[in-house]
Amino acid sequence: MKRRAIVWFRQDLRLHDNEAISTALRMAEEVIPVYVFDERTFMGKTRFGFPKTGKFRTQFIVESVADLRQNLRKLGADLLIRVGKPECILSDFARDLKASWVLCNRERTQEEVFVQDALEQKLWAGGIELLYVRGKMLYHTQDLPVPVHHTPDIFTQFRKDNEHITPVREPLPTPSAMPPLPAGLEPGELPSLTDFGHEPFETDPRAVLPFKGGETEGLRRLRHYFWEKDLVATYKETRNGLLGGDYSSKFSPWLSQGCLSPKLVYHELKRYERERVSNESTYWLFFELLWRDFFRLMGKKHGNHIFLKGGIQNKTQKCWKNSWETFKPWAEGKTGVPFVDANMRELNATGWMSNRGRQNVASFLAKDLKVNWQMGAEYFESQLLDYDPCSNWGNWNYVAGVGSDPREDRYFNILTQAKNYDPRGEFVRLWCPELRQVPIDKIHRPDLLTPADRQEFGVNGYPKPLVRIEKWVS
Repeated sequence: MKRRAIVWFRQDLRLHDNEAISTALRMAEEVIPVYVFDERTFMGKTRFGFPKTGKFRTQFIVESVADLRQNLRKLGADLLIRVGKPECILSDFARDLKASWVLCNRERTQEEVFVQDALEQKLWAGGIELLYVRGKMLYHTQDLPVPVHHTPDIFTQFRKDNEHITPVREPLPTPSAMPPLPAGLEPGELPSLTDFGHEPFETDPRAVLPFKGGETEGLRRLRHYFWEKDLVATYKETRNGLLGGDYSSKFSPWLSQGCLSPKLVYHELKRYERERVSNESTYWLFFELLWRDFFRLMGKKHGNHIFLKGGIQNKTQKCWKNSWETFKPWAEGKTGVPFVDANMRELNATGWMSNRGRQNVASFLAKDLKVNWQMGAEYFESQLLDYDPCSNWGNWNYVAGVGSDPREDRYFNILTQAKNYDPRGEFVRLWCPELRQVPIDKIHRPDLLTPADRQEFGVNGYPKPLVRIEKWVS
């Protein structure tokens, strides 16, 4: 009988630089790719009651799985698609197909670990081995200068320890062909948004990009940003932008689902530096890739502490309240603080928010509204296209002051940030149309508008601010 290996795709929805595929092709004559839409992830709720996977990311993942299936079919293979509990479906497959191995990327956060541990136990009972491979990070952990549990908790130290000495391995090639599925296997139907309780939607015309899931689109975005428009050459100057598709790389949705390998991005960046230009901007994109690895290592090192109110510092702030009355206007973009509202409305309408926006709205929720930052982190988990557990919760730890920030109490002056990054109020006007006619000098200070001004500029429907905006005036 031919040796069989099942490849369980998780957040590695690609064929390039895929260690599970490469390893399986070396070990087995028959390779069976499988993706399971975990019913708990796609139809479950977070602790605070938000959908675990909102419509934007659900659509992106469905598109990514469809693209993976199409790319596998081009190589002569196919993708089995199922909906349910991966540990049950995969163990049944392995037993029925008499597979010798199941291969998958190892995850490090609680819910994902629960599933892979349960699968491992079921497989072990049947004498089948679960083999873990790597593919989420820029670095391989065995190449790091210290063990994971000795990783510095401060990013700057981590960067200094690694950026000049730790190698980034070459990405594995895309296979040129793959064996067909064993006879009699039903590939399964690709589910739709409605199967997961979401209504179909059209992309908002104001969105920075019409994000589409899949390896094909991820590689296209990489070519566009590096080679077609040379945008990486000015990345550092534009990365804090708010409007349009080209102010930053926008790689994160494809990175989060593994449609793009961070190692491929890195080596394309190095090739770009050799062939076109090497400058502070090209370095800064590498710098951001390092942040992804750092947060993943923090998740590995500190485990569930990244999800707790006290964060990795175990430093609970008593002022943080689970106040739905205050949280609701923040989530809906109705705080009366235009820069916060515009960013939250963009998130709600598109599933995307700039890095600058994320820092500001998170700081506002935790530091100004005194609302439990975990509520914000879970809301982001639900809404974001590019949600990644370690990056999302690591960033919220950081901004809330319970994470890996060397500063004692980082705080964002929202008014100063708004004036610096949206000086003419164009971003605010795009997402808060009630303020469209407000002049530049008051676009970020609706609290200064008189009743007559509000009538003249048509802003009577815009809420009064939840905080005193004047407190940010220096």
